[in-house]
Amino acid sequence: MKPVSIRLLNQQLVAPQFHDPAEVVSYMGAIQAQEYRLMRWAVEMRTTNPSAQSFKRAFDDGRIIRLHLMRGTWQLVAADDYWPFIHLCSPKAIAVTKGWMSSNKISIPDDELMRVRDILSQTTSDKVSVTKEDFVHALAKKDIRMDDHRLSYHIRMAEMTGTLCSGDLLPLKATYALTAQKVQPRPVHIDRDEALNRFTRKYFQTHQPATLEDFVWWSGLNISDCRRGIESLGNQIHVESYKGRDFYLTDNCRTRGVRSGRYLLIPPYDEYLIGYKSRDIVLMPQHKHNAHNNSGIFQPIIAYDGIVCGNWSPFRPDPQPTFFLGEHNETSWQHEWARYQRAMKFF
Repeated sequence: MKPVSIRLLNQQLVAPQFHDPAEVVSYMGAIQAQEYRLMRWAVEMRTTNPSAQSFKRAFDDGRIIRLHLMRGTWQLVAADDYWPFIHLCSPKAIAVTKGWMSSNKISIPDDELMRVRDILSQTTSDKVSVTKEDFVHALAKKDIRMDDHRLSYHIRMAEMTGTLCSGDLLPLKATYALTAQKVQPRPVHIDRDEALNRFTRKYFQTHQPATLEDFVWWSGLNISDCRRGIESLGNQIHVESYKGRDFYLTDNCRTRGVRSGRYLLIPPYDEYLIGYKSRDIVLMPQHKHNAHNNSGIFQPIIAYDGIVCGNWSPFRPDPQPTFFLGEHNETSWQHEWARYQRAMKFF
């Protein structure tokens, strides 16, 4: 087994198979989206012809949705996956969020939660696509004032219960929309086992080879649910051992198409790292501090032939690459930098 090559192929980071950004998000199941500006590059770099305009169309049309979901953090999901994944993930995500609130000594009574949610809903209904500042003004008109931290929790809870989701894409600021105006109505019945099967299949088809522990970390679900999800795939998935660990691979796993000598400029919080609990297959443990810290802050990274070897600067006139592993020709990554610039020039 060649795990690095397999991950590059199945994450669509080399030899991508999709033209449409919405198809990429649907294929991936969920894509981490903490960094509002660079979440679009996380999707576009996995397409055959990266295009900011194509991403914006898919986002504004509601084919790609951004919301707090797994682990109480930001993800992008496809519209078709929105309701099944909300149904599956939100109970655990809400519990995690309430735990964070408690640790920050924030308590939101149910009556406040519902009153504020009504105001947020009415504001998005009236304006279609609104910013957090719009919410602040709307609440002030009702003599409700709160700090940004508390308001963020209100918005997050409204997202995880399917009330709010992402609005139109702006260059720098996140916007919000009423889910009822952006996504098809919630189905009358959502089968949790079917949702778990879909969720599990999409994770392993895109992150393989991956372990059970990786899936538990990424999904935020209980280990019993993760085991059930794997079992539900039946003969679509199998186990291979690599360096003493058991990895799951799907039977339609991509294994061919990697060419050597390729640099990748990978955004922070990308699935290439954050999709796994153990990242040592592509990131040497002695260099992990160059990619992320223990508080969950991830940096932009450079990968050469899939191995994380350096850092780069996404928002400067040139990427200012720094390498902490191996020797590298300064001009060798220029093709990828030009690809990134073409994709992001709309913003």
